[in-house]
Amino acid sequence: MSNKDKRGKVWLAVSGLVKSSEGHWLVVKKRYGGLKGKWSLPAGFVNKGETADEAVIREVKEETGISCTVKGLIGLRTGVISEEISDNLLVFMLEPLDEWAIMHQETELYEARFIAPEILLHEKDASIMLHYLINQDETITIPGYDGLNPGEQFNYSAYKLFF
Repeated sequence: MSNKDKRGKVWLAVSGLVKSSEGHWLVVKKRYGGLKGKWSLPAGFVNKGETADEAVIREVKEETGISCTVKGLIGLRTGVISEEISDNLLVFMLEPLDEWAIMHQETELYEARFIAPEILLHEKDASIMLHYLINQDETITIPGYDGLNPGEQFNYSAYKLFF
């Protein structure tokens, strides 16, 4: 069974904008897919049994070796592939806990590094979403709230709000 079949017709992925203390952005160059050979934010799919914010921390760590904390949600990229697959990506703002420990995942990535956004803006191999984010005057970060329980009848093992 291919990954596309395993995910069904509705995909939920996450991506993390990690900014260094100098304001540089953590970007990766993928070895596969539509972004092959292009700079993009670290990203991946949410696994069963995890929240989206847990998934972005895991994905950034797996792809780059950088441990992070979630500062909040900054956006949603949503689209439909081939008039069939709903492709959804939640983009989170992350703060690195260890900026100097980059070790990229060699099977998935050509490279991972912190690059100044003004350099990425002129990089022909940067994704359209990176260019869009860099050109925003201001990025609004919506913080997450934990510890709420909507009721035992729902049987949530994790419940978080980003408003």
